[in-house]
Amino acid sequence: MSETAPDAAYMRQALELARRGLGRTSPNPAVGALVVKDGEVVGRGFHTWAGVKHAEVLALEEAGERARGATLYVTLEPCVHHGRTGPCTEAIVAAGIRRVVAAVEDPNPAVHGAGLRRLAEAGIEVELAESFRAEAERLNEPFFHFMRTGRPLVTLKAALTLDGRITTGACGERWITSEQARAHVQQLRHLSDAVVTGIGTVLADDCLLTDRTGQERSRPLLRIVLDSRLRIPLESRLVASAQGDVLVVTTSAAPSEKRQELEARGIEVVTADGPGGRTDWHTLLAWLAERRYLSLMIEAGARVNASALEAGIVDKIFFYYAPKITARAEALPVAAFSSADVRREAIALRDLVLHRITPAEFAVEAWVVKE
Repeated sequence: MSETAPDAAYMRQALELARRGLGRTSPNPAVGALVVKDGEVVGRGFHTWAGVKHAEVLALEEAGERARGATLYVTLEPCVHHGRTGPCTEAIVAAGIRRVVAAVEDPNPAVHGAGLRRLAEAGIEVELAESFRAEAERLNEPFFHFMRTGRPLVTLKAALTLDGRITTGACGERWITSEQARAHVQQLRHLSDAVVTGIGTVLADDCLLTDRTGQERSRPLLRIVLDSRLRIPLESRLVASAQGDVLVVTTSAAPSEKRQELEARGIEVVTADGPGGRTDWHTLLAWLAERRYLSLMIEAGARVNASALEAGIVDKIFFYYAPKITARAEALPVAAFSSADVRREAIALRDLVLHRITPAEFAVEAWVVKE
């Protein structure tokens, strides 16, 4: 489809509506919908998990009888299957919509293309706004990745000096970056389903790993600790604050008594034996996928970062750079590989995006090129 100026303008409005649901829809995608009749917007809707109803249904309900003969702009192909709600396609047909413009097909195998075909079979004019495809996919990056791969989107986040050194952990007191950069990290956490760190960071910093934006979420941020021997202190802030939102990943070598003590405090403990007595990343990702966690952010130290990269599970990086050069000899690189893990080639990145954080700070977002 070659969009007209009005089509493009309405689709931009639908995308803005969809953004209002970000962080509030997982494991569903964020979707926005707009009903337009005779050049007037008569219905608007965006999906949230708590609101249950999909964006299209909300927009149609607001439009009422004015939906008959109107055009529906939607950021994702309408669903054609039964989930928590009935198929949006049937609601669209029943409302008498004349034309549907969608930004992108739904990657869900239960929907992909079937929703648009159902509408076309009902005599509705169906068009794809191809120029908005990339933007619509990026809006729901974790959802598209999960539907295409069957596993969560994994992002490695780090704060670095210009010479590539990091702090002692994910939430240490010796901050490298500014308050603005740390607020930006909180937004990344808000858009993530889960965050993981290593036991070394917990022991050094006694961090909480919470979403401190104060914004509504579809479900609590799952806080995960990799702890092969269950060294996490029972008096740590993570344990003390657990409300069904803390997972500890360990190995079969961990003491069963400590496991029982953690579980008695409402913490789930999963055994994931990996090479060299370490926890296994792939077991963790399978556990998350089974429970439909769409995204995982790694906020850890150099060794955990290296193990994730070596395991090949990192999909993206988000590195924050501060205008500083390291003054501490003990400062570590972003990933400290052991001699057994030395790679023959550098890890390549693609599709780099630079984000201006402050006049003196920037962040690099990029996808990892998989072997």
